[in-house]
Amino acid sequence: MRLTLHTDYALRLLMHLALAPERRVTIAEVSDAFAISRNHLTKVAHELGKAGFVETLRGRGGGLRLARPAEEILVGDVVRAMEEDFRIVECFDREANECCIAPACRLKRLLKEALDAWLAVLDGATLGDLVANPRPLRRLLALAG
Repeated sequence: MRLTLHTDYALRLLMHLALAPERRVTIAEVSDAFAISRNHLTKVAHELGKAGFVETLRGRGGGLRLARPAEEILVGDVVRAMEEDFRIVECFDREANECCIAPACRLKRLLKEALDAWLAVLDGATLGDLVANPRPLRRLLALAG
């Protein structure tokens, strides 16, 4: 299993917001902290807003903040919202599957079980769990507190 960069950035952005729940955070601040593209991060923030994880406010005094407490945001939900698909092999796509062994292959079932188990582990963790020990993260991101 591999996450896209889009999902990786989404999780990092959410962690950053969870470390500063008392204020709005700017795209520039997160971009600088992680040394990632502001343009890409803007797209990520937009998607997180559409998915209901982030509230955005434009203009002077604007920024981002979590739409709900970090303890209520499941990592698995974020991953499902950000990833385009989970077709990890050709046969997961019924329309495009041209694998000649698909009718007799047991690999698909095994991979589906692995994917389900992977997502179940992610569902067992919240954003709050990821920032439960904030001091090292705050230090690495140069955040006060």
